Order: sequence, then structure tokens, then C-alpha cells
Amino acid sequence: MPDVLLLALLLAAVAIGWWLGRRERRGPNAPSPSPALSRDYFVGLNYLLNDQQDRAIETFIGALEVNSDTIETHIALGNLFRTRGEADRAVKIHQNLLARPTLSGDQGERVQLELARDFLQLGLLDRAERLLQTLIRDGLHEELRQTARHLLVDLLEREGEYQQALEVAQPHLVRRHDDIRRAAAHWLCELAEQERRSASPVPARRHLKQALATDARCVRANLLLAEMELDTGHYRQAIRVLERIPEQDKAFIPTLLEPLGRAYRLLDEEEGLIRHLEALLEVAPYTSVIILLADTLRRHHGDSGEALGLLAEQLDRAPSLGAVDYLMRLYRQHAGEGERERIELLQRHTRTLLDALPRHRCRRCGFSGEQLHWQCPRCRSWGTTKPITGIEGE
Repeated sequence: MPDVLLLALLLAAVAIGWWLGRRERRGPNAPSPSPALSRDYFVGLNYLLNDQQDRAIETFIGALEVNSDTIETHIALGNLFRTRGEADRAVKIHQNLLARPTLSGDQGERVQLELARDFLQLGLLDRAERLLQTLIRDGLHEELRQTARHLLVDLLEREGEYQQALEVAQPHLVRRHDDIRRAAAHWLCELAEQERRSASPVPARRHLKQALATDARCVRANLLLAEMELDTGHYRQAIRVLERIPEQDKAFIPTLLEPLGRAYRLLDEEEGLIRHLEALLEVAPYTSVIILLADTLRRHHGDSGEALGLLAEQLDRAPSLGAVDYLMRLYRQHAGEGERERIELLQRHTRTLLDALPRHRCRRCGFSGEQLHWQCPRCRSWGTTKPITGIEGE
């Protein structure tokens, strides 16, 4: 369908371009000559009738004069080539337009923007970056500058130049677009992680606080702050930081459990962990919370009685394959030889099912996998991948 539309557009554009050109050449009072389209027009039609679409397109483009009436058509043609995956052809058309002295300032900027998109698709990032920076600096219209900023931010993010992306996005895009604000908080977290790896805790903490100031719902920033508190032996402070996460987004409660359990174990406060997990269970009865609480109760009391009661109660409230698997593990410990073998057989099947299931899913595009990706690998959205809930999840 796009090819048919493209050829229809070309046919119309060539005919209009030819007619306008003839009209300009003969002047307003000149007698009308006999209608005759250019030879290239009929050659293009012949290619089209012989199902040689690429040659037909090339011929029509050659026949279409560049003037003030056909510039929009040329821009549209270049964009169509780019959407067809032929960005090299789009570059030729847009560069040819830029070479025309008849372009107005507005038209020139539009063509430069489209040429930058062509370069981005071809992977010529340095050329795209130069064009976009020029448009942001010298552009005549705010709307065009905003579009150029979006494209440049996307380019810098792909290259991992997070500090530069922040400088381009702030404050123009961050204030106006929720997606950019959320992304900016994650860029600050990326910078903090780099600084943490290079043993620079002071700038890392500064960037994490900036991330929370940019987006108060940035769970990742609090997780990283808690990890830094754990690294420095401030276990109670780590717990206080982790307590903020359910208020930000309770879907991430499963993600905070590992550092939370570690902090309480380092404090040797198992009862404190039990109370904390019971409070979390009231907020969100997730499988990972139930299992950690049951495991902690079993270890604290030295038997499985209370843990079994908890699991039975929670499974009545919200069935979960993970909780059933853990329940069978507890039953197996107290089962006789024959029963143990049967439970082990069932548990092998539940483990196989659980191992095959993804644990996280992007709420925007549906991409799922075992790992928690702060930036979705498919749609490249930041902070939209969360733990999966339900019978087969949390």
C-alpha cells in the first residue's frame, strides 16, 4: 500500500510540476500550447506498467522539477523513502533540496530536520547531531526547536551520553513531558551508578537526590541510595530509605525485599523483619513477600507450623504457583519416604513451570523477561518494566 500511495503521489506531483513550469514559462497572456507531458513522465509510466516500481520512482523524481510549489512534495517523498527503509535515497532528495537557493528559511529548517532523521536511521550520528544542534541554536520556530531537542536527546541517550542528554532536555522538555522527566531521573541514576563503580560516593548521592527531585516516583534512586547505605554500614538508614518505595509504587515491593532482608540480618533483628514483612503483606500480598515471611518465621521459631499456616491462609486469599511450590517444599521436609518422592515429582513440575515464566513485564509494550530492565529493551521506555503479578507471578 505505501508503494501505491508513493507512486500516485509522484504521478500527481509530476503532472502538477510540469503544468506549473509550462505556465511560468509562457507567461500570463501567452497562448496555451498543446498539452504534452514530458518524455520522462511516459517513460515512468512504462516502467510502472511493467512492474518496475523502483525505476518508475527514480524516473518520476527526475521529472519532478524543484520549485516553490513542489518542495513539500519532495520532502514527503524523502520521508516516504525513509519509512520504507531506504534512508540513503531520502538523504539524496533532502540534500538536493538544501542545495536550492529558492528555499525559504522555514523550508530550509524543515528539510534539515528531515535530513537529521535520515542520518539517524543510517547510523550517521555525528552528522545528525551537528544538524540538530544547529537547529536548536538557530531555529526560527519553537516547535521545530522542540522537535530537534527530542531527536538530539534520543541520540545522546542511545550513545550513553546521559549528562549531555540532561543538558539538552532541561528545562524545556523535562517540565513539559512526563516520559522525558522519568527518563531524566534514570539518566541521573545511570550517572550515579557510574560514580559508584568508580568509588565516588559524594557525586553519586548528589545525582540520586537530583533524580528524586526530578521524579519523586523514581524507585531506582531509592534502591541505589539504600544499597549505598548498606555499603557504608548504615543499616537502619537503608531500611528507612526502602520504606519509601511502597509509597512510590507498590508494584516494586518484590524488588526491595533482598536489600531489606539483608539490612535486618546484618542488624540481627529477625523479629523486626517479621513485623516489617507483615506490614508489607497488608499493603500487597505478593508471593515473594509471603515466601520471605514464611521462611523467616520458620527460621525464627525453629519449626514450620506458623509458616504452613501463613501459606495456607494466603493461598486462600490469592492463589500463586510460587507459593504452592514453597508449600510443597515445607511438606516434603516432614513427609515420609514414599510421600517425599511424590512431592518431589510434583515440585519438579512446578519448578519447570516457574523457570519458564518471565518475572518482569513492560507495562507499555508487553516485553517480558527474567531480569528487571530499568529501560525496556524493546520500546526503550524508562521505568515501565515491573514485576508480574497474578497466579503465575507475584
